[in-house]
Amino acid sequence: MKIPQLRKQEERKTCHGYVWEDNYSWVHQPNCLEILQDKNKLNPEVKKYLEEENLFTEKNMEDTKSLQKDLFKEIEGRIKLEDESLKFKDKSYEYWTKTTKEGNYTKYLRKKIDSTEIETYWDGDVEAKGKKFFSTGDVAVSNNDELLGYSIDDKGSEYFTIYIRKISDKKIIEEPIVETAGGITWAYDDLSFFYSKLDNLHRPRKIYQHKLGTPVKDDKLIYEEKDERFTCGIGTSSDEKYYFISSSEHTTSEVYYISKDDNNLEPKIFIKREQGVQYSINSWKDFFWMNTNKDAEDFKVSRCPHKDVNNWEDFIPAKEGTLIGGLTFLNDWIVRSEVSDALAKIYVRNIKTNKEEELKITEEKVISPGISLKQKNKDTDVIRIGYESPKTPSRTFEYNIKTKEKKLVKEQIIPSGHIRDNYIVERLNCESHDGRQIPMTITYHKKTKLDGNAHVLLYGYGSYGMSMGPSFSSTRLSLINRNIIWVTCHIRGGMERGMRWWKEGKMLNKKNTFSDFISCAKFLIEKKYTSKKKIIAFGGSAGGLLLGSTINQIPDLLLGAIMAVPFVDNLTTNMDHSLPLTKGELLEFGDAKNNKEHFKYIRSYAPYDNLEKKDYPHILITTSLSDSRVLFDEPTKYCAKLRELKTDNNLLLLKCEMDAGHGGKSGRTAAIEEIAFDYAFALKIAGT
Repeated sequence: MKIPQLRKQEERKTCHGYVWEDNYSWVHQPNCLEILQDKNKLNPEVKKYLEEENLFTEKNMEDTKSLQKDLFKEIEGRIKLEDESLKFKDKSYEYWTKTTKEGNYTKYLRKKIDSTEIETYWDGDVEAKGKKFFSTGDVAVSNNDELLGYSIDDKGSEYFTIYIRKISDKKIIEEPIVETAGGITWAYDDLSFFYSKLDNLHRPRKIYQHKLGTPVKDDKLIYEEKDERFTCGIGTSSDEKYYFISSSEHTTSEVYYISKDDNNLEPKIFIKREQGVQYSINSWKDFFWMNTNKDAEDFKVSRCPHKDVNNWEDFIPAKEGTLIGGLTFLNDWIVRSEVSDALAKIYVRNIKTNKEEELKITEEKVISPGISLKQKNKDTDVIRIGYESPKTPSRTFEYNIKTKEKKLVKEQIIPSGHIRDNYIVERLNCESHDGRQIPMTITYHKKTKLDGNAHVLLYGYGSYGMSMGPSFSSTRLSLINRNIIWVTCHIRGGMERGMRWWKEGKMLNKKNTFSDFISCAKFLIEKKYTSKKKIIAFGGSAGGLLLGSTINQIPDLLLGAIMAVPFVDNLTTNMDHSLPLTKGELLEFGDAKNNKEHFKYIRSYAPYDNLEKKDYPHILITTSLSDSRVLFDEPTKYCAKLRELKTDNNLLLLKCEMDAGHGGKSGRTAAIEEIAFDYAFALKIAGT
């Protein structure tokens, strides 16, 4: 089959005195945001090219169809298709969710307390019927349990439409509200609700109140964010006394509060925004509680009385290198989390004695722990605690804080069977180029020999301060059971080792992220976990930026790469301030448009701009036409330019979903199919 070729159209770009060619720039359409909602507006020539790429990918993966079916059966076989969540006890009802063997989407159930009659108040499979794509932004029951607010995106573009219906007869009672961010916050009196409206560049910068029974055109604007870098949202407090409006970009935040008794809904500011200072607010027991990095790089918890919002005192002090998380409140207890060395811990504090102790769930060392409440009423000593690890499916216990008794109430079942002792989990550090120790979580089957002959799936992300926890994934077992070692690299750009870890992997330190990942690859070869040309890199979105830069630097070490919705034309995106995310990320990556130093630095590592004539590893690129976060034209241009320059005969495949968004296709079956496809590519190039 003929290799697809995208037409070149000569274009010279200039900035800060630099001139460079971008012969595939024409792919980007000025009306790109309109395509998210109407794919018929896509340039027919580009559509034809994407269809050709999809056919080329299908042809080259034909020999894996049987393997894909086997992988699908394996992955599906590890999922308990017919399953229910634990119940949450509200004031009058118990609420929970359910999945079925036949369905693709979640059902929401409830029953009155002390009743046996179960009611399905939301059925995702019914709502999704006839739609090529279906995603819910929110499913929110009113405080009086009578009304249901829900929001739907049926294209993958993350433009959500809000609907309100009566639960009793399922009749819609309000006109739909279009182009929202998806969230629904009910007013405490249930006479209205709040939502965020997307602007013309797909950014939530206005918060409205909609009063039931009134036209949407009369909705009251509660808050408008004037700074285009910031986006906003609204929520409620733990004590149900306040609404909180939070406006933020990746490095700075500002919070306003509104008393539920304020009929005028006038937001009052807590602390005026200060560049680089992040904080969040809650309310409990006559205090406002603040989690902030003000004078505390890795955060602390402070509090002030409701009556004096300027009188803050530290409650949980800062600890260097340890991220201090937020608080969960009960009448007599405060539960909190913290993270250090890429591992989380949970602590419980007695409000009366002010004594605190760590809550240890298991003897396993490398875990992802969590806590949740089992009921609305905070007058209890019982919470739910749980954990999972790369080899242990999630386990949830009811835990009595006072007596320290715990009872297993839910365990993730692997229907096809799972023996956790068949797997080995290691936490190792490797030294990066500047001496920093980079944590890695390594998972492999006990039969895998560490003699350099095994393949490695090297996973990373490393942006926005997002940390990669050591969680369980039943899908990964399909690779691990086939002698592939899964390695998650906790590289800089995340916050696994505190705020400094993030700062050292952003802006003019961004190259540390890539160097850390490359150091991990070299370490694994040196220590005989794998060998040259046996590493398959895997990353998505900003993780695609990581892979793009890595591939350009060490193509000779890699066997292949799987790049999901990759952020690979980042210089072009960074210079286009009309795109949805660009302005909010100027303090994550820099401002190439207005700062020459930033321009030179970003251009020096941008994957698309640094492609050159040489051999590259096998590469699978996936994208979606309705992706609003990383537009499809980034991976499209990248693939076309790479086809033009690469000097090898290795696979280069582009797969574009025509009815999906940033997270891929919707529904459980489609999600499994996508994973099976990616894994089949990895196994194909590995010859396994």
